[in-house]
Amino acid sequence: MSKKKIVLAEDNSTLSMLLKFRLEKEGYELFSSVDGKAALESIETNQPDLIITDIMMPFISGLEVISHVRHKLNSKVPIIVFSSAGQEEMVLKAFDLGANDFMGKPFSPNELLIRVRKLVT
Repeated sequence: MSKKKIVLAEDNSTLSMLLKFRLEKEGYELFSSVDGKAALESIETNQPDLIITDIMMPFISGLEVISHVRHKLNSKVPIIVFSSAGQEEMVLKAFDLGANDFMGKPFSPNELLIRVRKLVT
């Protein structure tokens, strides 16, 4: 059985490394991107089973990533969005654009793993 592929878009390198370590330990193949532009390139190249994206990123925001995936690529791939607290408007916009799940920062990597398993099984 091939590994499930995840594209992670997160500009915080410490958080990105932590999530990469945790998800790869669970058997997922992870493609990390430091901004939305790199994330879109990775999504188109790797055809992931799941996308995890921050909302606030350089160049292209997580909202633009969701919009591109849903409207330009016509993809139904599950998307988990995370963002700092106090951005309810952004969260609602993310769901309107087609996000499947949301987690506020800071969050538990164990909780993220449960949500990932639920969406890629």
